[in-house]
Amino acid sequence: MGSPKVKPALERLGRDVRQARLRRGIAVADLAARAGTSPSSIGRLERGDPGVAIGTLADVLVVLGLLERLADLIDIRKDELGLALTTEHGPRRGRSFAARLRRQKAQPAGQQDQQDVVDPEGASF
Repeated sequence: MGSPKVKPALERLGRDVRQARLRRGIAVADLAARAGTSPSSIGRLERGDPGVAIGTLADVLVVLGLLERLADLIDIRKDELGLALTTEHGPRRGRSFAARLRRQKAQPAGQQDQQDVVDPEGASF
């Protein structure tokens, strides 16, 4: 585990999974059987073990009726940093071959010698 912030977050996730299971009155063995995993994996998940596969978490969330919460973990509409960076940099669009060809044809013949020539057949010089 790289970051010291990971362990408490996984432990909290495990506690929340345990509370959701207990609120529904589901035993560990029953949850494991319905999720297609072992009771020891459920125990590890509830303790916040970082070695539990995300697929196991997804299967448990399906049984608990909370799968949509997994899909909302990284909601890009709420990614404030990502949105700010996108706004700052603006959209980046590459120039297509056709756009370069149109631009080249629109230039006077004397300026074409200074730049790469785009051949409509696909070869460039």
